[in-house]
Amino acid sequence: MTPIRSASAAALASAVLATTLTGCQFGADEQDTSPIVIAADLELSGAAAPAGKAYQRALELKVEQLNSSGALNGRKVELRVKDNRSDASESLRNIGDFSNDSQVSGIIMGGCNECAVGAVRTINEKRIPTIALAASSAVSSPVAERRYVFKLSPNATDSAAALAAEMRRKGVRKAGVLHSEDAYGREGLTALRAEFAKAGIKLLREEAVRTTDTEVGQQVRNLTAKKVDALVVWTTAEQATLAATAAQQAKFEGALFFDAATAGDLFLGSRAAERATLVFTQTMVIDDVIATTPAKAARRQWFQDYTARFGGYNGSSSFAADAVQLITDAELRSGGEPGQVDRDGIRDVLETTQLDGLSGPIRMTPDNHSGLMPQALTTLVARNGRWRLAG
Repeated sequence: MTPIRSASAAALASAVLATTLTGCQFGADEQDTSPIVIAADLELSGAAAPAGKAYQRALELKVEQLNSSGALNGRKVELRVKDNRSDASESLRNIGDFSNDSQVSGIIMGGCNECAVGAVRTINEKRIPTIALAASSAVSSPVAERRYVFKLSPNATDSAAALAAEMRRKGVRKAGVLHSEDAYGREGLTALRAEFAKAGIKLLREEAVRTTDTEVGQQVRNLTAKKVDALVVWTTAEQATLAATAAQQAKFEGALFFDAATAGDLFLGSRAAERATLVFTQTMVIDDVIATTPAKAARRQWFQDYTARFGGYNGSSSFAADAVQLITDAELRSGGEPGQVDRDGIRDVLETTQLDGLSGPIRMTPDNHSGLMPQALTTLVARNGRWRLAG
């Protein structure tokens, strides 16, 4: 195991300083040393296992960093993980088990849209604060029906706006879209249609793929046959790689544009994606960025710690790490009795969260439980087998 750098510990200590000071003021008589228990429902097997395992690595590293930081006022974070096998029914059982455990302060759910949406009723009935890393807006909206559910991932409308702006800048006039046949894929297609209309881009054809599909060649051939200037890929990361390869085999000479949900590993397994454009957070390429602020320095340190530990980087890892930070901070600030978990207090704190996180600026409000700000997204380009800042 690679030791956590002192710089990382200093950054973490700074990040939670305000919460720990509050705890000291009110905990002088009886210091709370109980663990902060965070549960995680992840796709560790099944179709979505690659993403789920990346989340698990990020959660474990972040917990280790927090526990080593000395900034939790004598407390430690404890992570409890269950595999939902990429199945919404199994996920719901996990959520039920976690919510019945009075020690659990909050739940982090993985990237499965159907799992998160399917668990909303149970989460609300059990009144357990939950942060989902899934992308669909139905996870956290409408807020009135999802009071205990929060979302931490790029929003379809923000991603579509950024993609259309970059396509217009590059002179794209005609496009095709390959999207996943799920809630987020359909939401993305709707958002792209609206943004294309504003940008003067004509959508000539769209094709859908199931999230479990391991062959997308026919759909890509159908799209490239329309002589489009650009192909937008709005799928899983694994399918995006398949689409890039299929486009190359079809001798497609136009540009490839990837939605934020396609982001996976920093290093690309296929040269077919060379020069493709990806809309994602800056954390993916933070080693290209000069650390001019404490937040950028923390992101750079996170990137370095993650790559040192695991030999590479996964773009979505920062969302999982930020979810741990949010629940930990909320527990420290909730004002519950020592040794007692105040889930309503944690929910109330989460709902007013403002954090310059590893993923970028995060703002939760009573009217918006999807916290990643549009400013967190930037434009990346594939160069020499890895993602780099565009420009």
